[in-house]
Amino acid sequence: MNENKEMVNHPSHYQFGNDKTYEVVNVCEAWGLDKDAYIFNVVKYVARAGKKDTDKELQDLEKAKWYLERRIERIKNVS
Repeated sequence: MNENKEMVNHPSHYQFGNDKTYEVVNVCEAWGLDKDAYIFNVVKYVARAGKKDTDKELQDLEKAKWYLERRIERIKNVS
C-alpha cells in the first residue's frame, strides 16, 4: 500500500533538486502553467524523461513533443 501511495503522492520521478525540493506540479503552478494542460504536460514529460523508467526516455520526450506540437497548432488555428 505504501508503494502505491508513493506513486500518487509526491512520486520521486517528479521530484528534483539535491533535497527533492522541487516537484513538477509545484513548479508548474508557480510559473502559471497549471492553466494550460498542453504546456504543463510538456514540462512534466521532459522533467521525468528517463527518470521514471530509463527504458522509456525517448517515449517521454515523444509525448512532450506531441503536447508541444498540439499547443502550437491550437495557437496557429486561433490566429
